[in-house]
Amino acid sequence: MTLGRRYLAGVAAVATAGVLLVAAVPREIRGQVLWGVATGLVLQVPLGWLALRSIGTDHFMVSWVAGMLVRLATVGVAGLVLAPALGGSAGPMLGAMVGVLVALLLVEGFTAAREHSGEGE
Repeated sequence: MTLGRRYLAGVAAVATAGVLLVAAVPREIRGQVLWGVATGLVLQVPLGWLALRSIGTDHFMVSWVAGMLVRLATVGVAGLVLAPALGGSAGPMLGAMVGVLVALLLVEGFTAAREHSGEGE
């Protein structure tokens, strides 16, 4: 399996879990959880792909650190600015967003480890 297909399979699994989570939560927080899941996916998928593509290059550390700072800033802005401005509780939204980010970081790490482990050579 190629790097892209392995990463896409992991993303699909996390997205499916996110959809199941949104369907399982109470109706009154469903919108917040959906927002968190969608934001996590939209944010992490391209950042993870850029990090995976840069492994072994001179700019890997720059892309990895920049990606982590973007993730941290997004969670901070969502929790400290956006959630209070909308008048809602930040817990469900932030929990879903951080859960998706962590799950996709695990997919990214697993994908990188499998790609660069020399397995199958």
